[in-house]
Amino acid sequence: MEYLNLISIPAIVAAVYLLIEVIKKATKNNEKVSHFYPLIGLGLGIIAGIICFYFIPDIIPASNVVIAMVIGGASGLSATGTNQI
Repeated sequence: MEYLNLISIPAIVAAVYLLIEVIKKATKNNEKVSHFYPLIGLGLGIIAGIICFYFIPDIIPASNVVIAMVIGGASGLSATGTNQI
């Protein structure tokens, strides 16, 4: 199941991107909230990394929870960067 390690990062990026879009629609692009989108993406990515590490350990290439948090956080920030492109 080597291929499962390849899909974890894009899956987290896509999920965080969709959640940020939902937050944007819910706040109607409020200027105060828009400054926190990268931080929200980072937090959601970290949470997703932790969830993947404990509940779906085959999907994330991490040997401990700290590495899973870093992978998730980087994926969450990637979702924010994808939005800016």
